[in-house]
Amino acid sequence: MGLSDNHYNRGLGRDAPKFKLWRSAGLMLTYKCNAACEFCYYHCGPDKGGLMPVETCLAAWRSLRTLAGNEARIHLTGGEPFLYWDHLVEILREGRRQNLGPVDLIETNGFWATEEQLIAGRLSTLAALGMQRLKISVDPFHQEYVDIEPVRALAAAAKRLLGPDRVLVRWEKYLRGEGVSPLDVARASWPCSFVAWASSPGSIGRMPMPQDAGETPTTRKGGTPSPREKMYIEAYRDYPFRFSGRAARQLAQLIIDAGSLMIEKEASDPISIHQSSIINHPCLSGFLGAKGVHIDPYGNVFSGTCSGIILGNINQTPLEEIWENFDPRRSGLVGTLCARGPHGLLEPAQALGYQARPAYADKCHLCTHIRQFLFEHGQDASVLGPRDCYA
Repeated sequence: MGLSDNHYNRGLGRDAPKFKLWRSAGLMLTYKCNAACEFCYYHCGPDKGGLMPVETCLAAWRSLRTLAGNEARIHLTGGEPFLYWDHLVEILREGRRQNLGPVDLIETNGFWATEEQLIAGRLSTLAALGMQRLKISVDPFHQEYVDIEPVRALAAAAKRLLGPDRVLVRWEKYLRGEGVSPLDVARASWPCSFVAWASSPGSIGRMPMPQDAGETPTTRKGGTPSPREKMYIEAYRDYPFRFSGRAARQLAQLIIDAGSLMIEKEASDPISIHQSSIINHPCLSGFLGAKGVHIDPYGNVFSGTCSGIILGNINQTPLEEIWENFDPRRSGLVGTLCARGPHGLLEPAQALGYQARPAYADKCHLCTHIRQFLFEHGQDASVLGPRDCYA
């Protein structure tokens, strides 16, 4: 397929920015995860569900090849895809049988890597079924739920068995143990053991959370950041992330407060953004330039990492047709975002009772906060969903 196959692109001048072909797709096998990370874009956690049927996965895979040909890149993610190991293997086997090409990437937080034989066996299976790369999540947020030692064992074995160029660690700094050990902080300050829970591959039910003891991950006492809060702030400074999904809740407010408290903050550090600075920031370039999509277990298609904004559903319309029909000039929530950015959602939301915050961590925080309100008030139901992204 070519750029001119898209309805929007056909009406543009030669030099106008075009809606790019999607060349990658992250297939979210499930929203369920053994972790409930504070910065998760998709609100994944032990209480979430969904499991992408094998045929839905293969249909998305075939459609991406129709769009991008040999440049198509599929990665399997979640949630935590290794919670459903047999299902993951079935998808790879069937994709191989249908000659759909290799899977570029499979993501995991490594919670399952508790025995050397188990690690070697699973890596060998994935390699034999065509997985090109393994991506391992390592950061202060995941390590509140996942013991670092199995993760280190997995990373070492993967580099040895697959080769270091086929293993991505996000991020190596934390794998090496630099900085605060998040799990040690959790042991000291939360009245539950994350290690005992997360180290068992079968533990996929509800994890005991700090809220059960009346605490939240960002509880302040006397205006002074806790050790965990300082750890979050430093993680953001090291590796900035968007404030969408769960990150738009306590974590976004923490970063805003950190800016106002001037905690190790340089004058040039744009850590909190007031409404006036995000009024004229349309999202058109973001939608047009997205290299790919994420597709959730129910078939919902999200542009890039814009969780909870549904562009279509592959159970109703093939992915290539969703791409062909995308037009940012159309009315509706996506059209407003493309034309005016999240600030364009503010006035209609206020008419329904939305109360603007004095500051937002970034424009994604503004967007997510308003969309949460609209979702809870039953607005734009065909675009805002599923509930997993707003719970």
